[in-house]
Amino acid sequence: MQIKRKLSVMVLAGLLAAGSPLVNAAAPTEADAANAIAAAEAARDKAASVGGEWRDTGKMIKSAQAAAKKGDFAAAVKTADKARRQGELGYEQAVSQKELKMPSYLKY
Repeated sequence: MQIKRKLSVMVLAGLLAAGSPLVNAAAPTEADAANAIAAAEAARDKAASVGGEWRDTGKMIKSAQAAAKKGDFAAAVKTADKARRQGELGYEQAVSQKELKMPSYLKY
């Protein structure tokens, strides 16, 4: 029984130290949503500057804007964060494949 108690205390301490959503349940605000959307747009623009914008990034930003307009700031932040990450990954992909030599049979 003593081991289970120690394990429970360790898990709880880990959750507290990691900033678990169970502990930090502050709802996102309108400002949080606006900042997340702005960051997503900036990441999309950066990816587009090197030809790396992914197909759904713009759709995701529009979806985040619509959620924010409805007052669902949590959904807006979540969607905008996904769009921001797509922008970052699109930029990284385009830059990493800049010098890629494609075989002639793949060119169209």
